[in-house]
Parts: sequence; structure tokens; C-alpha cells
Amino acid sequence: MTTASPALETSPKHPVDQVPPPARLGVLSIQHVLAFYAGAVIVPLLIASGLGLTAEQTIHLINADLFTCGIATLIQSVGFWKVGVRLPIIQGVTTTAVSPIIAIGLAATGGEGGAEGLPMIYGSIIVAGLFTFLVAPYFAKILRFFPPVVIGTVLTTMGITLLGVSAGDITNYAEGVPAGRDIAYALGTLGIIVLVQRFFRGFLGTIAVLLGLVIGTAVALILGDTSFGGVTEASAFGVTTPFYFGVPTFSLTAIISMIIVMLITMVETTGDVFAAGEIVGRRIRPRNIAEAVRADGLSTLLGGVLNSFPYTCFAQNIGLVRLTRVKSRWVVAGAGVIMIVLGVLPKAGAVVEAIPSPVLGGASLALFASVALVGIQTLSKVDLTDNRNSVIVGTSLGLAMLVSFKPDIAGVFPSWAQVFVSSGVTVGAISAIVLNILFFHIGRQRGAMVTTTAAGERIGISEVGEMERETFVSTFGSLFNGATWPLERAWESRPFADAPALRAAIEDAVLTADRSQQDALVESYPDMATLMTASEEQAGVISQDVGSFALENLTEEDVEAVRDLSARYAEKFSMPFVSYLGRTDSFAKIIADGVRRLDHSLEHERRVALTEVAEIAGDRFGIMVADANPIGTAWVRKFESLQ
Repeated sequence: MTTASPALETSPKHPVDQVPPPARLGVLSIQHVLAFYAGAVIVPLLIASGLGLTAEQTIHLINADLFTCGIATLIQSVGFWKVGVRLPIIQGVTTTAVSPIIAIGLAATGGEGGAEGLPMIYGSIIVAGLFTFLVAPYFAKILRFFPPVVIGTVLTTMGITLLGVSAGDITNYAEGVPAGRDIAYALGTLGIIVLVQRFFRGFLGTIAVLLGLVIGTAVALILGDTSFGGVTEASAFGVTTPFYFGVPTFSLTAIISMIIVMLITMVETTGDVFAAGEIVGRRIRPRNIAEAVRADGLSTLLGGVLNSFPYTCFAQNIGLVRLTRVKSRWVVAGAGVIMIVLGVLPKAGAVVEAIPSPVLGGASLALFASVALVGIQTLSKVDLTDNRNSVIVGTSLGLAMLVSFKPDIAGVFPSWAQVFVSSGVTVGAISAIVLNILFFHIGRQRGAMVTTTAAGERIGISEVGEMERETFVSTFGSLFNGATWPLERAWESRPFADAPALRAAIEDAVLTADRSQQDALVESYPDMATLMTASEEQAGVISQDVGSFALENLTEEDVEAVRDLSARYAEKFSMPFVSYLGRTDSFAKIIADGVRRLDHSLEHERRVALTEVAEIAGDRFGIMVADANPIGTAWVRKFESLQ
């Protein structure tokens, strides 16, 4: 009998769950707050500017935002029940909502602006947050309605449209300021941001916007163009109270507009969570996405109650985790506590409110341009030679720009429809979603879900459903290690509505087969000791699995551990130790999972082994078939934006 290797004796706590010493925890938490701060406070500043709010009202919005940001971050990083993904993710208000919120506020006041429009804004936010919370478990099923062509169009539209807000901040400065100084402030702030990003790396690079705001405001203070008089007048302590600006009112059009914002935000959250999982080394499953989206929904609902705005994951802080390699979620939780403290200090909000509008405009110009750039990057992954995609992008952008350049056009529509047509972002989003459904989801769609065969031929899902049995098996034969019966059984489930339906049919074929077929299928796979200790060339011969990338540079102790584990597994279950090597799997995690599986009963482990085989086939399927995994597409898009 083999004896346990020391590597199998302990299962250390994952870095995500480790708590750094108090002093280190505090410093790292402050670093996250600094990286987050500028992006967080700009949203209430822009909304306050767009609605023409007073300085006192603006300070209250800033403090309410910071206070709720802290609570939202704790919900997401610490979590409870099925809420919160429990990863090092900071929650902040989403820039996606800026333009629709301003449009709702202006529509509610007949274009005059002011705090009178806030109750309708908060009513729509509350309902959208509740909608997000309830739809979270089902989100994966509707994600297919938000492919890159839709998300890219919306992000591009959003970035371009919001540049108008930046322009307003730059040119609408206080009277008495020398001509041209407002432009100088804006360009100077933008120049500082660009120079910091050019010459600094690491943490300093992540706070480029914050440095631009600080330096630009300092110059304005020296020249006498701003003052911190409001800081001395602000209270030393104050807590935002529910419904501070009045009891929420509800408008169907405003609610629908905000729900669209949250749907877009859910897709971005999906990408953020996959990116975070990749960075910290945790496999992300559909339930994790549901947990993260629930946290977004609950935080957004609280935002509507506590005078703040819709919430989402902050990508810049995920990038900071990658830069610092500090993976503990408790560091982020500490940042949440700091934000709560800042949120009850009105003087902190008054400092932010003192930022001159041209300085704010220069900083927001950089932020919104980067949003548009992410949209363009997303569209670069779309096949725009496909006429359907080009019509979706061109029509949606055209309508969005029409409304942005000629906002008065909303006046020709009935009052109930003006919220929809007064915002270029809303018009572009609705157009992209509706056209995508029209072109890709209604009626018979040839080539709607494209498959790439081994020969490089591109064929539609409808053509897959028309294949003869032999052709179908030959096309997808690489999914399993020589076994064809799962494909023959899946072929009988034709026609397939889309690529996920085809994948489900193949997986069901494996999991519902008779015992002898299942056992033979598992036996056809190499055990982990053989696969993980093989060279890259050998691995390609003995398995088509894509996952040996995380298994480089194994020590002698590692090799001994995996061989020991495989031997013990084979001795107990009389089958090879098979495990899917996912994108976020580390050697330690695979070993820990294997040790845990040794405690299973034979029947339980048979099911687990079959599930691992199905996962391997699913990964190969995702490589072969475009749009096979829309959540994975979101992960790729978001992670690439962090590079």
C-alpha cells in the first residue's frame, strides 16, 4: 500500500481567504481606495452637474455614494447566503448609468433639472435593482441576447455620448475666469493623466486619474480659481438617510431604461468575475456569476434607498489585484470599511465638490474615451463582414448620434416615450438589442451560430442539424478520446436551437448512458500522473486536453504527490484519476480536489469522473464552436481589457 505524501497532508487556505496582518491589511486597503476613488466620485459629480444641483446637494450625493460603495463592496467580497461572489472585487457606481439618469431627471422636470427629478431616478433604480437580484439565477439563459456586437455598440455609443458631458464641464466654468483658462485646466489635467500612464507602472499607473484631479485642483487653488471654503462650512459628521430627496416615484419608461442599463452591467460583471477568478486562481462557475449579479442587484436597490446609483464591479481594482498579486478578499473588505467611514464625513465630500469643473471635464474626458475604446475593441472581435452585424452597429450608432447631436428631437415624441429617445445611450442600446434579436433569434437563421470545423470551414447551426450521422460524428469526433457513441446519441436530438443546446445534448448523452459505456469512456482518458508529468509534445499525443499551461515547473515533491494520489485513486476506484484542467486551476487545487474525491463512495466518484469527462469535452467544444459559451466570451473580453 502507498503512503500519503506530505503534499497531501494539508490543504492550505486559498490566498483569497487569507487575512494579512493588520498593518499590511490597512495599507493595502487604502491603496485600493485610492485606485477606486476618482472613478467613484466622478459619477455623482457628473450627474449633479447634468441636473444642475446645488453644492450642498452635490456633497450629499458624493457622501451617499461613498457610504453605499462601502456597503456594496462588503456584500460582494464578504458575501452571505447566495449573495456575493467572495472575491477581491470593489463595487462602484457604473458610468453606464450616467446619461440615462440625467435623461430621466431632466424628463421628470420638463428639462429644468434640479433635485425634483431625483425621486423618479431613485424609483427606477430601486426597481432595476430588484429586477437584477431576481433575474440573477437565470441570467446565463439571456446572456445570448448580449453578444459582443451588442455590448460593443452600447459601450462605443456610451463613451462617445458621454464626451458631451465632459465638454459641458469644460466650457461651463464660473464667470470672471480669464478666457481660455478653462480649456487650459482641462488640457492640463488630461496631459497629466497621459504622462502618468506613459511614465509610471504599477500602482501609480492605476491612480493616474486621481493624480490628474489632485494636481489640476491644486493649480486652480494657487491661481485663485477655486477654494475650499465649503470644507470649513460642511459638517464634521453626517449619515445619509433613506429617501433624503423625497419619496421615490415610478415611471414605466424610466424603469425600462434603467433595466437596460442593468442588463448591460450584468454582462460586464460577468466579465469582471471571470477576470478576477483567473487572476486569483479560482474556477468560476455559473453559480458564482449568479452570486455576483445578486450582489449587484442588492447593492443597486440599496443605492436607490440611500440616495446613490447603480452598482457594478470596478475593473481598475481587479487590475490592481493583478499588479500587486495580493489576492485576499479581506483587503478589499477593508477598503469597503474605509469607504463607509469616508461616507459619513461631509468634509470629504466637500473637498471633492471643490474640484473645478474644467478639471473634472479633463479627467472625465479620459475616462469616457476609454469606455468608447473598450467598445471599439469589443467590436473588433465581431465579424463585420457579416451584413447582419454591420447593420446592427451602423443603425444603432446612427440613431444614438442623431439623438446626441439633436436632443430636441425628443420633443416630437409623446411624453411617455421621451425618456427612451432623449438619451443617445438608451436609443443605441435598445436599437442594438432589438436588431440583434431580429437578425439572430427570430425565424430560421442560417449561420447564426457559426461552427469552425477542423478544415476551417464555417457552417451554421442549422446545417449541423441537417448533417448525416456519419458526418456529424466525424465533425465532432475530437471531443472525446476515441469514443463516438456520445455523438451518435446527441445526433438523435436534432434540430439544435443554438450552440449551447448542441453542447447540452452531447453532455446529456454522456451522463445518461448505460454503466458499461460510461466506464469505458472514463478508462479512455489518461490519469493525472501520466498527463501532468508528460512533456507538452507527449500531452498532445495522449490527450487533446487544453490544460497543461498551469502545470509547468513541477518540483520532485509535486511529481511524487500526483503519482501517489493517482495510485491511491486507482487502488480505491479501479479507474484513472481524471480531472478537467480549467483556466484557473493550479497544481495545489488539483491535488486538493483529488484528496477530497478520495473520500467519495464508488458510485459518487463515478458520477464525478463522468462530470470531469463532460467538462473536458465542453472545453474542446468551446474551442471548436463560436458562441458556445457566451459567459466565456465575456470573460475573454473583460480580461483582455485589464492587460
